[in-house]
Amino acid sequence: MKKKTKIISTVAIIAVAAISAYLIWGRNEAPFEVTYETAKVEKATIGSSITATGTIEPVTEVEVGTQVSGMISKIYVDYNSVVKKGQIIAELDRTNLISELNSAKAQLASAQSELDYQATNYKRIKTLYDKGLVSANEYDTAYLSWKKAQQTVANQQEAVAKAQTNLGYATITSPIDGTVLTKDVEEGQTVASSYSTPTLFTIAQDLKDMRVIADVDEADIGGVKEGQRVTFTVDAYPEDTFQGAVTQVRQEGTTEDNVVTYEVVISAPNDELKLKPGLTANVTIYTLERNGVLSVPTKALRFTPTKETIGPKDKIEDCRGTHKLWTREGRTFKAYAVQTGISNGTRTEIVTGIPEGTRVIADMKDASTTADEEAALSNGENAERSPFAPGPPQKDKKKK
Repeated sequence: MKKKTKIISTVAIIAVAAISAYLIWGRNEAPFEVTYETAKVEKATIGSSITATGTIEPVTEVEVGTQVSGMISKIYVDYNSVVKKGQIIAELDRTNLISELNSAKAQLASAQSELDYQATNYKRIKTLYDKGLVSANEYDTAYLSWKKAQQTVANQQEAVAKAQTNLGYATITSPIDGTVLTKDVEEGQTVASSYSTPTLFTIAQDLKDMRVIADVDEADIGGVKEGQRVTFTVDAYPEDTFQGAVTQVRQEGTTEDNVVTYEVVISAPNDELKLKPGLTANVTIYTLERNGVLSVPTKALRFTPTKETIGPKDKIEDCRGTHKLWTREGRTFKAYAVQTGISNGTRTEIVTGIPEGTRVIADMKDASTTADEEAALSNGENAERSPFAPGPPQKDKKKK
Protein backbone atom coordinates (compact mmCIF):
# COMPACT_ATOMS: atom_id res chain seq x y z
CA MET A 1 0.00 0.00 0.00
CA LYS A 2 2.77 2.43 0.92
CA LYS A 3 4.65 1.52 -2.27
CA LYS A 4 1.55 2.33 -4.40
CA THR A 5 1.09 5.74 -2.71
CA LYS A 6 4.78 6.58 -3.30
CA ILE A 7 4.42 5.77 -7.01
CA ILE A 8 1.34 8.04 -7.35
CA SER A 9 3.16 10.94 -5.63
CA THR A 10 6.16 10.57 -7.96
CA VAL A 11 3.92 10.61 -11.05
CA ALA A 12 2.15 13.77 -9.78
CA ILE A 13 5.45 15.58 -9.20
CA ILE A 14 6.65 14.67 -12.72
CA ALA A 15 3.38 15.90 -14.23
CA VAL A 16 3.55 19.25 -12.41
CA ALA A 17 7.19 19.69 -13.50
CA ALA A 18 6.29 18.92 -17.11
CA ILE A 19 3.42 21.44 -17.10
CA SER A 20 5.63 24.12 -15.52
CA ALA A 21 8.39 23.52 -18.07
CA TYR A 22 5.90 23.88 -20.89
CA LEU A 23 4.48 27.10 -19.47
CA ILE A 24 7.95 28.60 -19.02
CA TRP A 25 10.01 27.37 -21.98
CA GLY A 26 7.23 26.56 -24.37
CA ARG A 27 5.66 30.05 -24.26
CA ASN A 28 8.98 31.80 -24.55
CA GLU A 29 9.67 29.92 -27.79
CA ALA A 30 6.23 30.61 -29.22
CA PRO A 31 6.03 33.35 -31.87
CA PHE A 32 4.98 36.79 -30.58
CA GLU A 33 1.37 37.36 -31.75
CA VAL A 34 1.51 41.06 -32.78
CA THR A 35 0.82 42.59 -36.20
CA TYR A 36 1.83 46.06 -37.28
CA GLU A 37 -0.19 48.60 -39.20
CA THR A 38 1.99 50.57 -41.62
CA ALA A 39 1.58 53.73 -43.64
CA LYS A 40 3.56 55.46 -46.36
CA VAL A 41 5.27 58.81 -46.03
CA GLU A 42 3.39 60.46 -48.88
CA LYS A 43 1.92 63.71 -50.10
CA ALA A 44 -1.61 64.45 -48.99
CA THR A 45 -3.97 67.29 -48.16
CA ILE A 46 -3.85 68.50 -44.58
CA GLY A 47 -6.85 70.51 -43.51
CA SER A 48 -8.98 71.37 -40.52
CA SER A 49 -12.23 73.23 -40.24
CA ILE A 50 -14.74 74.69 -37.82
CA THR A 51 -18.50 74.90 -38.09
CA ALA A 52 -20.90 77.70 -37.28
CA THR A 53 -24.33 79.00 -38.19
CA GLY A 54 -25.15 82.33 -39.72
CA THR A 55 -27.73 84.43 -41.55
CA ILE A 56 -27.69 85.38 -45.21
CA GLU A 57 -28.16 89.06 -45.99
CA PRO A 58 -27.41 91.49 -48.85
CA VAL A 59 -24.01 93.17 -48.82
CA THR A 60 -25.67 96.60 -49.19
CA GLU A 61 -29.09 97.11 -47.65
CA VAL A 62 -30.64 100.56 -47.16
CA GLU A 63 -33.60 101.48 -45.01
CA VAL A 64 -35.50 104.31 -46.70
CA GLY A 65 -37.39 106.72 -44.44
CA THR A 66 -38.64 110.27 -44.33
CA GLN A 67 -37.44 113.27 -42.34
CA VAL A 68 -40.86 114.96 -42.26
CA SER A 69 -44.20 113.94 -40.86
CA GLY A 70 -47.29 113.55 -42.97
CA MET A 71 -49.73 111.23 -44.65
CA ILE A 72 -48.61 108.85 -47.41
CA SER A 73 -50.53 110.03 -50.46
CA LYS A 74 -49.02 107.76 -53.09
CA ILE A 75 -46.84 104.61 -53.26
CA TYR A 76 -45.29 103.63 -56.57
CA VAL A 77 -43.49 100.37 -55.68
CA ASP A 78 -44.27 97.05 -54.05
CA TYR A 79 -42.34 94.07 -52.68
CA ASN A 80 -39.63 92.81 -55.09
CA SER A 81 -39.90 95.93 -57.27
CA VAL A 82 -36.65 96.73 -59.09
CA VAL A 83 -35.82 100.42 -58.66
CA LYS A 84 -33.18 102.84 -59.92
CA LYS A 85 -31.31 105.48 -57.96
CA GLY A 86 -33.41 108.68 -57.83
CA GLN A 87 -36.64 106.93 -58.84
CA ILE A 88 -39.73 108.20 -57.00
CA ILE A 89 -41.08 105.41 -54.82
CA ALA A 90 -43.59 107.31 -52.63
CA GLU A 91 -45.01 110.76 -51.93
CA LEU A 92 -46.34 112.46 -48.81
CA ASP A 93 -49.26 114.86 -48.73
CA ARG A 94 -47.84 118.33 -49.42
CA THR A 95 -50.61 120.55 -48.10
CA ASN A 96 -49.08 121.42 -44.74
CA LEU A 97 -45.55 121.60 -46.15
CA ILE A 98 -46.60 124.06 -48.86
CA SER A 99 -48.38 126.14 -46.21
CA GLU A 100 -45.22 126.22 -44.08
CA LEU A 101 -43.19 127.33 -47.09
CA ASN A 102 -45.61 130.13 -47.95
CA SER A 103 -45.61 131.31 -44.33
CA ALA A 104 -41.81 131.36 -44.27
CA LYS A 105 -41.74 133.36 -47.52
CA ALA A 106 -44.22 135.91 -46.09
CA GLN A 107 -42.14 136.35 -42.97
CA LEU A 108 -39.06 136.82 -45.15
CA ALA A 109 -40.82 139.54 -47.14
CA SER A 110 -41.83 141.30 -43.92
CA ALA A 111 -38.27 141.08 -42.59
CA GLN A 112 -36.94 142.47 -45.87
CA SER A 113 -39.30 145.44 -45.63
CA GLU A 114 -38.16 146.09 -42.09
CA LEU A 115 -34.55 145.93 -43.23
CA ASP A 116 -35.18 148.47 -46.01
CA TYR A 117 -36.75 150.85 -43.51
CA GLN A 118 -33.98 150.45 -40.95
CA ALA A 119 -31.31 150.91 -43.62
CA THR A 120 -32.91 154.19 -44.78
CA ASN A 121 -33.35 155.38 -41.19
CA TYR A 122 -29.73 154.56 -40.37
CA LYS A 123 -28.45 156.55 -43.35
CA ARG A 124 -30.57 159.56 -42.30
CA ILE A 125 -29.46 159.43 -38.66
CA LYS A 126 -25.83 158.98 -39.71
CA THR A 127 -26.00 162.12 -41.88
CA LEU A 128 -27.46 164.14 -39.00
CA TYR A 129 -24.91 162.65 -36.60
CA ASP A 130 -22.06 163.64 -38.87
CA LYS A 131 -23.38 167.24 -38.77
CA GLY A 132 -23.74 167.11 -34.98
CA LEU A 133 -27.52 167.44 -35.08
CA VAL A 134 -28.33 164.15 -33.20
CA SER A 135 -26.82 162.54 -30.18
CA ALA A 136 -24.55 159.52 -30.21
CA ASN A 137 -27.26 157.55 -28.44
CA GLU A 138 -29.69 158.10 -31.32
CA TYR A 139 -26.98 157.11 -33.81
CA ASP A 140 -26.18 153.90 -31.91
CA THR A 141 -29.86 152.98 -31.69
CA ALA A 142 -30.35 153.41 -35.43
CA TYR A 143 -27.22 151.38 -36.19
CA LEU A 144 -28.33 148.55 -33.86
CA SER A 145 -31.83 148.45 -35.39
CA TRP A 146 -30.31 148.19 -38.86
CA LYS A 147 -28.06 145.27 -37.83
CA LYS A 148 -30.98 143.44 -36.15
CA ALA A 149 -33.04 143.80 -39.29
CA GLN A 150 -30.19 142.27 -41.32
CA GLN A 151 -30.04 139.29 -38.93
CA THR A 152 -33.79 138.85 -39.07
CA VAL A 153 -33.69 138.67 -42.86
CA ALA A 154 -30.90 136.07 -42.71
CA ASN A 155 -32.94 133.96 -40.27
CA GLN A 156 -36.04 134.15 -42.43
CA GLN A 157 -34.01 133.14 -45.49
CA GLU A 158 -32.89 130.01 -43.61
CA ALA A 159 -36.50 129.32 -42.65
CA VAL A 160 -37.56 129.50 -46.29
CA ALA A 161 -34.72 127.17 -47.31
CA LYS A 162 -35.73 124.70 -44.61
CA ALA A 163 -39.36 124.78 -45.69
CA GLN A 164 -38.31 124.18 -49.28
CA THR A 165 -36.13 121.24 -48.22
CA ASN A 166 -38.96 119.71 -46.17
CA LEU A 167 -41.24 120.05 -49.16
CA GLY A 168 -38.63 118.15 -51.18
CA TYR A 169 -38.62 115.39 -48.55
CA ALA A 170 -42.29 114.81 -49.34
CA THR A 171 -41.07 113.14 -52.54
CA ILE A 172 -39.32 109.91 -51.47
CA THR A 173 -36.79 108.53 -53.94
CA SER A 174 -34.61 105.43 -53.99
CA PRO A 175 -31.05 106.15 -52.83
CA ILE A 176 -29.58 103.18 -54.74
CA ASP A 177 -30.24 100.79 -57.60
CA GLY A 178 -31.74 97.67 -56.14
CA THR A 179 -34.74 95.57 -55.18
CA VAL A 180 -37.44 96.44 -52.64
CA LEU A 181 -37.32 93.86 -49.86
CA THR A 182 -39.89 95.34 -47.47
CA LYS A 183 -42.73 97.88 -47.66
CA ASP A 184 -43.77 99.01 -44.19
CA VAL A 185 -46.44 101.62 -45.09
CA GLU A 186 -49.62 101.87 -47.11
CA GLU A 187 -51.33 104.78 -48.85
CA GLY A 188 -53.25 106.91 -46.36
CA GLN A 189 -51.01 105.97 -43.44
CA THR A 190 -49.54 108.83 -41.38
CA VAL A 191 -45.88 108.75 -40.48
CA ALA A 192 -44.27 110.84 -37.74
CA SER A 193 -40.57 111.70 -37.54
CA SER A 194 -40.48 113.29 -34.11
CA TYR A 195 -37.50 111.42 -32.59
CA SER A 196 -36.33 108.91 -35.19
CA THR A 197 -36.74 108.45 -38.91
CA PRO A 198 -39.50 105.91 -39.61
CA THR A 199 -38.58 103.13 -42.04
CA LEU A 200 -40.84 103.04 -45.09
CA PHE A 201 -38.93 100.66 -47.38
CA THR A 202 -35.89 98.39 -47.27
CA ILE A 203 -33.92 98.18 -50.52
CA ALA A 204 -31.15 95.68 -51.28
CA GLN A 205 -28.61 96.90 -53.80
CA ASP A 206 -27.68 93.62 -55.52
CA LEU A 207 -29.19 90.25 -54.66
CA LYS A 208 -26.46 88.56 -56.68
CA ASP A 209 -23.90 89.77 -54.16
CA MET A 210 -24.86 88.34 -50.77
CA ARG A 211 -22.98 87.62 -47.56
CA VAL A 212 -23.28 85.42 -44.50
CA ILE A 213 -22.93 86.81 -40.99
CA ALA A 214 -21.78 83.77 -39.00
CA ASP A 215 -21.51 83.53 -35.21
CA VAL A 216 -18.24 81.75 -34.38
CA ASP A 217 -17.56 80.44 -30.88
CA GLU A 218 -14.75 82.07 -28.89
CA ALA A 219 -12.90 78.74 -28.76
CA ASP A 220 -12.66 78.68 -32.58
CA ILE A 221 -12.29 82.36 -33.50
CA GLY A 222 -8.49 82.32 -33.06
CA GLY A 223 -8.07 80.19 -36.18
CA VAL A 224 -10.31 82.28 -38.43
CA LYS A 225 -8.53 84.65 -40.84
CA GLU A 226 -9.56 86.75 -43.81
CA GLY A 227 -9.35 84.93 -47.14
CA GLN A 228 -10.04 81.43 -45.79
CA ARG A 229 -12.27 79.20 -47.92
CA VAL A 230 -15.82 78.61 -46.73
CA THR A 231 -18.59 76.25 -47.75
CA PHE A 232 -22.15 76.44 -46.49
CA THR A 233 -25.56 74.93 -47.00
CA VAL A 234 -29.10 76.16 -46.47
CA ASP A 235 -32.18 74.11 -45.65
CA ALA A 236 -33.97 75.48 -48.72
CA TYR A 237 -31.48 73.66 -50.99
CA PRO A 238 -30.12 70.72 -48.96
CA GLU A 239 -28.42 69.16 -51.98
CA ASP A 240 -26.45 72.29 -52.90
CA THR A 241 -23.16 73.41 -51.38
CA PHE A 242 -22.34 77.10 -51.76
CA GLN A 243 -18.84 78.55 -51.82
CA GLY A 244 -17.52 81.70 -50.17
CA ALA A 245 -14.58 83.25 -48.36
CA VAL A 246 -13.99 85.06 -45.08
CA THR A 247 -13.96 88.81 -45.77
CA GLN A 248 -14.01 90.20 -42.23
CA VAL A 249 -13.57 89.05 -38.63
CA ARG A 250 -15.32 91.52 -36.34
CA GLN A 251 -13.65 92.36 -33.06
CA GLU A 252 -16.69 92.86 -30.84
CA GLY A 253 -17.94 89.79 -29.02
CA THR A 254 -21.55 89.00 -28.16
CA THR A 255 -22.48 87.16 -24.97
CA GLU A 256 -25.66 85.13 -24.81
CA ASP A 257 -26.37 82.50 -22.15
CA ASN A 258 -22.72 82.80 -21.02
CA VAL A 259 -21.55 81.87 -24.53
CA VAL A 260 -19.30 84.37 -26.31
CA THR A 261 -19.43 84.50 -30.11
CA TYR A 262 -17.85 86.73 -32.74
CA GLU A 263 -19.33 87.76 -36.07
CA VAL A 264 -17.50 86.59 -39.17
CA VAL A 265 -18.51 88.06 -42.55
CA ILE A 266 -18.42 85.59 -45.45
CA SER A 267 -18.90 86.41 -49.12
CA ALA A 268 -21.71 84.52 -50.82
CA PRO A 269 -21.96 84.92 -54.62
CA ASN A 270 -25.57 84.40 -55.66
CA ASP A 271 -25.63 84.39 -59.46
CA GLU A 272 -28.53 81.94 -59.56
CA LEU A 273 -30.51 83.98 -56.98
CA LYS A 274 -31.10 80.90 -54.85
CA LEU A 275 -29.95 82.56 -51.65
CA LYS A 276 -32.59 84.75 -50.05
CA PRO A 277 -32.11 87.29 -47.26
CA GLY A 278 -32.79 85.77 -43.86
CA LEU A 279 -31.96 82.15 -44.69
CA THR A 280 -29.97 80.24 -42.06
CA ALA A 281 -26.61 79.01 -43.30
CA ASN A 282 -24.70 76.03 -41.91
CA VAL A 283 -21.13 77.19 -42.35
CA THR A 284 -17.82 75.29 -42.58
CA ILE A 285 -14.71 77.48 -42.39
CA TYR A 286 -11.48 75.79 -43.50
CA THR A 287 -8.96 77.22 -41.05
CA LEU A 288 -6.11 75.00 -42.32
CA GLU A 289 -5.86 73.77 -45.88
CA ARG A 290 -2.68 72.77 -47.70
CA ASN A 291 -2.40 70.42 -50.65
CA GLY A 292 0.53 68.16 -51.58
CA VAL A 293 2.09 68.13 -48.11
CA LEU A 294 4.50 65.28 -47.30
CA SER A 295 2.86 63.71 -44.26
CA VAL A 296 2.04 60.61 -42.23
CA PRO A 297 -0.83 59.62 -39.94
CA THR A 298 -0.30 61.42 -36.65
CA LYS A 299 -0.55 58.18 -34.69
CA ALA A 300 2.69 56.99 -36.37
CA LEU A 301 4.56 59.66 -34.40
CA ARG A 302 3.18 58.19 -31.19
CA PHE A 303 4.38 54.63 -31.84
CA THR A 304 7.49 53.50 -29.96
CA PRO A 305 8.60 49.84 -29.79
CA THR A 306 9.67 48.43 -26.43
CA LYS A 307 11.11 45.07 -25.35
CA GLU A 308 7.73 44.15 -23.97
CA THR A 309 5.91 44.78 -27.26
CA ILE A 310 8.29 43.14 -29.76
CA GLY A 311 9.38 39.59 -30.41
CA PRO A 312 12.30 38.01 -28.52
CA LYS A 313 14.44 37.95 -31.66
CA ASP A 314 13.64 41.55 -32.75
CA LYS A 315 16.15 44.37 -32.37
CA ILE A 316 15.72 48.11 -31.82
CA GLU A 317 17.91 50.74 -33.49
CA ASP A 318 16.96 54.00 -31.79
CA CYS A 319 18.19 57.53 -32.47
CA ARG A 320 18.05 60.94 -30.88
CA GLY A 321 15.19 63.23 -31.76
CA THR A 322 12.07 64.86 -30.43
CA HIS A 323 9.85 63.30 -33.09
CA LYS A 324 10.52 59.82 -34.50
CA LEU A 325 9.12 57.50 -37.11
CA TRP A 326 9.83 53.75 -36.97
CA THR A 327 10.33 51.24 -39.76
CA ARG A 328 10.69 47.46 -39.54
CA GLU A 329 13.37 45.96 -41.73
CA GLY A 330 13.36 42.22 -41.20
CA ARG A 331 13.70 41.72 -37.45
CA THR A 332 15.02 45.24 -36.83
CA PHE A 333 13.00 48.28 -35.74
CA LYS A 334 14.77 51.40 -36.96
CA ALA A 335 14.02 54.96 -35.83
CA TYR A 336 14.18 58.11 -38.00
CA ALA A 337 14.38 61.51 -36.33
CA VAL A 338 12.05 63.82 -38.24
CA GLN A 339 11.06 67.46 -38.19
CA THR A 340 7.31 67.99 -38.17
CA GLY A 341 5.24 70.86 -39.52
CA ILE A 342 1.53 71.58 -39.53
CA SER A 343 -0.99 69.08 -38.23
CA ASN A 344 -4.76 68.73 -38.15
CA GLY A 345 -4.73 65.95 -35.56
CA THR A 346 -5.21 63.19 -38.12
CA ARG A 347 -2.18 63.80 -40.33
CA THR A 348 1.09 65.62 -39.60
CA GLU A 349 3.48 67.22 -42.05
CA ILE A 350 6.99 65.75 -42.25
CA VAL A 351 9.45 68.49 -43.19
CA THR A 352 12.72 66.52 -43.12
CA GLY A 353 14.20 63.30 -41.78
CA ILE A 354 12.77 60.50 -43.90
CA PRO A 355 12.42 59.90 -47.67
CA GLU A 356 9.06 60.05 -49.40
CA GLY A 357 7.55 56.61 -49.97
CA THR A 358 9.09 55.04 -46.84
CA ARG A 359 6.66 52.72 -45.11
CA VAL A 360 6.56 53.41 -41.38
CA ILE A 361 4.80 51.72 -38.50
CA ALA A 362 1.59 53.52 -37.60
CA ASP A 363 0.15 51.17 -34.98
CA MET A 364 0.26 47.67 -33.55
CA LYS A 365 -2.38 45.17 -32.52
CA ASP A 366 -2.67 41.68 -31.13
CA ALA A 367 -2.93 39.15 -33.96
CA SER A 368 -5.13 36.94 -31.77
CA THR A 369 -7.80 39.63 -31.50
CA THR A 370 -11.20 38.29 -32.55
CA ALA A 371 -13.18 39.81 -35.38
CA ASP A 372 -15.62 41.47 -32.96
CA GLU A 373 -12.78 42.90 -30.88
CA GLU A 374 -11.00 44.17 -34.00
CA ALA A 375 -14.18 45.89 -35.19
CA ALA A 376 -14.59 47.52 -31.80
CA LEU A 377 -10.97 48.66 -31.85
CA SER A 378 -11.22 50.03 -35.39
CA ASN A 379 -14.25 52.04 -34.36
CA GLY A 380 -12.70 53.18 -31.11
CA GLU A 381 -9.07 53.13 -30.10
CA ASN A 382 -7.60 52.91 -33.64
CA ALA A 383 -9.60 55.97 -34.72
CA GLU A 384 -8.15 59.40 -34.14
CA ARG A 385 -9.72 60.90 -31.04
CA SER A 386 -8.90 63.24 -28.23
CA PRO A 387 -6.23 61.83 -25.89
CA PHE A 388 -8.42 62.95 -23.00
CA ALA A 389 -11.49 61.00 -24.12
CA PRO A 390 -12.11 57.65 -22.37
CA GLY A 391 -11.45 54.67 -24.59
CA PRO A 392 -12.80 51.11 -24.65
CA PRO A 393 -11.33 48.45 -22.35
CA GLN A 394 -8.06 47.09 -23.74
CA LYS A 395 -6.94 43.50 -23.91
CA ASP A 396 -3.76 42.80 -22.00
CA LYS A 397 -1.17 42.11 -24.72
CA LYS A 398 1.81 41.55 -22.46
CA LYS A 399 2.73 37.92 -22.02
CA LYS A 400 3.53 37.00 -18.54
